[in-house]
This record gives sequence, structure tokens and C-alpha cells, in this order.
Amino acid sequence: MELQEKLDAFKAEFEKKAPREKLTIMHRATEDLRRSGILDRVVKVGSKIPEFSLPNGRGEKISSTDLLRRGPLVVSFYRGIW
Repeated sequence: MELQEKLDAFKAEFEKKAPREKLTIMHRATEDLRRSGILDRVVKVGSKIPEFSLPNGRGEKISSTDLLRRGPLVVSFYRGIW
């Protein structure tokens, strides 16, 4: 089973169990995001991003350039308010 198929099955199962009012809120928020145009501004899979440095778990600065010297680099972007 492909990842997208697994995700679709997980979503379908979740939506069977979740309270209707919560699903309504979730779907409205998702649609609001789509209409906002955010999908036109996100970094696409395979796109090149600018070089960057960030602190690791110990507070040490780690640069993307240094990481790329070791091999391929995968960066995940999460949208959230936490």
C-alpha cells in the first residue's frame, strides 16, 4: 500500500469516529487555508531553499551547508501555532 493510500485510509477512519462539529471546524479551517493562497507560496517538494543555520538540541549552530557535505538533506516544514 502506498503512503497516500495509507493516509487516505487513516483520514477516512478518523472521520468516521470524530464528532461532526469538530470535523466541520477542521474542514472549514482547511478550506480557509486553501482560499488564503498559502499553497501558492509554500516551498514545493524538490525546490532549492536558501542556506540556513539553526540551533540543534544542544544549542549549537548547525548549517545546512555542513549537513549537505555529509549527504542529502531532508527538511520538513510544519505550520502551527504552538
